Formats: sequence, C-alpha cells, structure tokens
Amino acid sequence: MSSFAATSALFTRDLRAVVRSRSQLYSSILTPLLILVFLGNGVSHGLAPSKLSAGNFTAYLVAGAVAMTAVFSSTFSSASYYRDRDSGIMRMFLSSPQSGRTILLGKSLAGVLIGVLQAMVVLAVAAPFVQFDWQYGIPAGLLVAAASVVLLNVMLAGIAQALASRIQTMQGFHLIMNLALFPLLFFSGAFFPVDGLPMWLEVLARANPLSYAVDALELAAYADGTGGYFGLGLDFAVMGVISVAVYALGLARTPRLTWSGT
Repeated sequence: MSSFAATSALFTRDLRAVVRSRSQLYSSILTPLLILVFLGNGVSHGLAPSKLSAGNFTAYLVAGAVAMTAVFSSTFSSASYYRDRDSGIMRMFLSSPQSGRTILLGKSLAGVLIGVLQAMVVLAVAAPFVQFDWQYGIPAGLLVAAASVVLLNVMLAGIAQALASRIQTMQGFHLIMNLALFPLLFFSGAFFPVDGLPMWLEVLARANPLSYAVDALELAAYADGTGGYFGLGLDFAVMGVISVAVYALGLARTPRLTWSGT
C-alpha cells in the first residue's frame, strides 16, 4: 500500500469515527452556538455595547464562536490518538510498512477537515440571525472566512498533535490543551476588543496567533473598513507561517512501537 493510500484510509477512518460519535459532533457545534445565543443576547440587551464594530455583541461574538468551534474540534479529534493507543490499534498501525508520519498525517488531516466543517456550520447557522456587512461581498467574504478557518485548524491540529505525542494520558492532554488554548482564545479579541485592554494585555493579544484568525473573520463578516484591524495581508501572513511551522512540529515526533503499544 502506498503512503497516499494509507493516509487516505486513516483519514476516512477518523472521519467515520466522528460521524458515528454524535455526542462529539453535536457538542462541538452546539456549545459555541449556545454561548452565542445566550451570552450575545444577554450582553447586547443588558449593556448595549454601541462601540463594538459589529453594532451588537451577538454579531461580534460570531468570530469568537467560530474560533471556539475549531478549538473544541481539535481537542476532541486529537483524543482519537489515545483511543487508538490504549486499544492497541496504534500498535497495529505501527507494525505496518507505513511510517509513523504517514499515520499521523492521515489522522491529523481528518481532524483539520472536521474542524473546518464544524466551524463553517456555526458561521452558516449564525449568519441569517445577525447583521453582517460582508464588505467584500458574500462569496469573497465566505472565501476569506473559510481560508482563515483552514489555517486556524491546521495550527490547532499541529498544537494538539505535538502535545499528544508528549503527554502520556488523555486526562493530562485535555488539561494541558485547555490551559494552553483557552487563554489564547480569551485574549484574541473573540469575546471583547483588544484595543481597550491594559498595555501588557494588548501586547499579549497582538502576539497571540488566534488574534489574527479572529481579525480575518471579523474583516470578512461585519467590518465596514480596515481601520482598527490588523488587515488581511498581515492576518494570512502570520497564520500561514505559524500554521505550517506548528503543523510540522506536530508531525516531527512520531509514535514508536514499544512493548506497551506505543
């Protein structure tokens, strides 16, 4: 079997596993939507944040909800690494003629696709209920949003795989993922603008790679100009470099066959 065929087989296998795991599929989509509905409407009606570029907090939260979907999906998808390891399936994969990187590539690409599809579903469900300007037009805006979501999921898949290959237990993996990703999510402009933060937090927000994914989503959906934003050129340059570098790091350490399974 060629490396391409092996990668495709593992890719398809992990996709089927997620489709069959309805709790994982539904929770990854419904949790961000619930936060969008309840938190967004509550703050919009209670505080009326007229200074937000989106005009109301519900619309402003859409970019954050899409980014959160990608974070949840990358975490859940990477858990399949531990299921395969603990069930002994990973040992069977590693006993095949295929390299460890081929195995990880197939599994991680499935996670990327799942995250992209779930994030775009959240955006599609939210769009009819909030007022988007689509300053580039709807087709171009959706293309910008999809490109930013793809790069975001590639980066998150790399982070998840890099951690999974170094952390022995699934419980430890989830704790470290939450510890690493949720501060990045909170200080990315996903839930509140970064401009009004104290200087040291604004510096951290600008050094945060998730900030550039959120910025691109905001520019695609509801911004009526580029003032106050990083700009799509900088967004995609930063995300492109970091995503490729982190994804390569995630594939750098491959699982090894040992007496315990991996």
